[in-house]
Amino acid sequence: MGDRDLELEVAWQRHVTSDRSLLDGLLARHREKHRRYHTADHVAWVIRHIGELAAVEPVEHLDEVVAAAFYHDAVYEPSYPANERASARLARRDLTSIGWPADAVERVGSMIEATEHVVPNVEHLPGDSAVLLDADLAILGADPVGYSAYATGVRAEYRHVSDDDWRAGRVGVLKRFLDGATIYRTATGRERWELPARANLTAELADLAD
Repeated sequence: MGDRDLELEVAWQRHVTSDRSLLDGLLARHREKHRRYHTADHVAWVIRHIGELAAVEPVEHLDEVVAAAFYHDAVYEPSYPANERASARLARRDLTSIGWPADAVERVGSMIEATEHVVPNVEHLPGDSAVLLDADLAILGADPVGYSAYATGVRAEYRHVSDDDWRAGRVGVLKRFLDGATIYRTATGRERWELPARANLTAELADLAD
């Protein structure tokens, strides 16, 4: 077992369940051949960022935030328009099967659905959802090398899309983030990642326009 898988197993047992059979299924999903960025490495980084944010931001249900991180890209098929809803359904089914309370299961499902990142009034998101979404988007504020690797990985996942269609769709995504008052929902996320994220997005947008 590699260090990353061990890290994920420790987080799984601490926050979700001592039974790792469901984790094995999730890791198998993240090893699907079409994935280049949305892999177990991404999940591990999201969980790390959740830990960083939770150390300074109010988090009411940390176990649920981590469970949502494990499941938020469990279903990832670039040609399918409802990955977040499908991932949320899987999480609800699995967490119910191991005895999680219904209200906790529903909060996890709602957080996963929010990772579609289309919520217009971000200030009205519950604090736990804000932490998850900021952790998921932390890569936007990475150093330029890390951001380039992310962008290259996502493009590879959409290799079935023509260059012209990719450019049009990607430009729309980048502008939607840049046009918002803020990319990040937590004060810590804004302090750490807002400026570098806007620089990265602006640079990619310029590259796409060339």
